[in-house]
Amino acid sequence: MSFEQERSAAIEAVQKACQLCQTVQAELVTEETVAKKDKSPVTIADFGAQAIVNQHLLNVFPNDPIVAEEDAHILREPDAALMKERIIHHVHTFWPGASEEQILISIDRGNYEGGPQGRHWTLDPIDGTKGFIRGDQYAIALGLIENGEVVLGALGCPNLPLQADKPDGAKGCILIAVKGQGAFIRSLEDDSETPIHVSEIADVSQASFCESVESGHTSHSRSSQIAEALGVTAPPYRIDSQCKYAAVARGDASIYLRLPTSPTYQEKIWDHAAGSIVVKEAGGKVTDIHGAPLNFARGKTFEPNTGIVATCGSFHSQVIDAVKRSYEQ
Repeated sequence: MSFEQERSAAIEAVQKACQLCQTVQAELVTEETVAKKDKSPVTIADFGAQAIVNQHLLNVFPNDPIVAEEDAHILREPDAALMKERIIHHVHTFWPGASEEQILISIDRGNYEGGPQGRHWTLDPIDGTKGFIRGDQYAIALGLIENGEVVLGALGCPNLPLQADKPDGAKGCILIAVKGQGAFIRSLEDDSETPIHVSEIADVSQASFCESVESGHTSHSRSSQIAEALGVTAPPYRIDSQCKYAAVARGDASIYLRLPTSPTYQEKIWDHAAGSIVVKEAGGKVTDIHGAPLNFARGKTFEPNTGIVATCGSFHSQVIDAVKRSYEQ
């Protein structure tokens, strides 16, 4: 299948969500909210983005279920009235006239459990909440899964420079990939697309690591140990959210490690569906830390998988071996 209609719908949905999030961040994220670690702006953007994306998909593909991170139960509580009012205000920019109940129902359309049969979308309306709160990097991540396989991914990165070599240039981009069709990048403002490809570095010692800013999401100390074992000397490129997948896909970094910080933690499919297919279609490779493919057929989590390793592909097995040795010591 060409997935032409799905591709177009995913881009439009993510584009709207990016614009909503940019508006919320510009209006509500202030020095005071950052100092207080106030999460209300990201909550407003989170729910607003999910309502917009879910409704757009409903309009185009009314029979497609969605696995999404949020549900609207807390917005139905009496003390959520102000929060709900702000969410409705921002949603109305893209969905004029929608009632409160319509918006809440749209958010709750993301309650599908996933699984191995048929097709469904998976959405993380804001991946990288702390990055959003800091006014830094975050992503809107939308993937399409068919019979347990990711076949399409749209990764919106509202604060990421469109060109890696021009960090002070235009910001805001969408990375889009369809199985077998390659990966592309486009700005939030126009329809022109540019193919992207992972780094062509063949010597792992020349690679650069990309990892989470937050140490609670991955083991920084183990990453350092693995980098040393591989002879990597470049400092780690730390960035929030699935923008790490974007960095690997377009060659800003060569290796992305998400190493478990808890033996019981299970990765969620919405955190990796869009990013993983973008990297793979850009020529890279994505597995768990044991080298096994990510299993999107088990529901909301990768129950059989542990951690994530994404690379430009040429030395993936070397990285996996180094990761395994770090756990044997």
